[in-house]
Amino acid sequence: MSAAFRKAAKSGQRPHRERAQPAARRRLGLLEKKKDYRLRADDYHKKQNALRALQKKALDKNPDEFYFKMIRAELQDGVHTIKQPKDEVTPEQAKLMRTQDIKYVEMKRVAEAKKIERLKSELHLLDAEGKNPNKHMFFFDSKKEVQEFDIATHLDTLPELVGRVYNRPTIATLQKETLKGATEPAHLKKLAQQRKNQYDLLKQRIEREKAMFVVAQKIQTRKDLLDKTHKVKVKKETTNSPAIYKFKFQRKR
Repeated sequence: MSAAFRKAAKSGQRPHRERAQPAARRRLGLLEKKKDYRLRADDYHKKQNALRALQKKALDKNPDEFYFKMIRAELQDGVHTIKQPKDEVTPEQAKLMRTQDIKYVEMKRVAEAKKIERLKSELHLLDAEGKNPNKHMFFFDSKKEVQEFDIATHLDTLPELVGRVYNRPTIATLQKETLKGATEPAHLKKLAQQRKNQYDLLKQRIEREKAMFVVAQKIQTRKDLLDKTHKVKVKKETTNSPAIYKFKFQRKR
């Protein structure tokens, strides 16, 4: 029991208790308590000042004054929205933009083609995936020669070097000079992985160059469609080729 409650009980007065605000009425604002009157008063005066400022602004406004929101604003489903102006582009400007786009794509495609040629010159397409394997045919006069055939002896090299399609020296060369290049299995495996990575990069660049070529063709087709010449679509556009149109023949002056 609080001291105020005990004092009121001794004096015979009814003790004052703050009643809680019902949950259903919390949306209506602060409960009327002695300690909350300052907050309610400040909120009331703030709203009154805002209303007076809006009234003054409305009185000072010139009703004949024009501003662009008068024609750009509208109500949609009760919501005030502003229309976004559409970009006005003439056919000549659109053609020029298409031309700039084609030049940029073509420039990137040519740069990619140069990188492809440089990679091809470095790799020489050795052991490339998808490349038709080289075939070396040997001709014999009898089946006995076929059965006794030894490819290492025929090529005059070591059996360990038969599987190498490049850098396969003869025994006579090995007697004069040492074998150049990597010979250890771990080093050979590492070089093979590096060569595979280079071929993967080459494949990606080739695919990118083809994609840029298709993009340039599609941009050129859209540029041609800006003409008012009568045209008929012959083939639909696909991911690998642009749409094909047949234009009406016009005699040039």
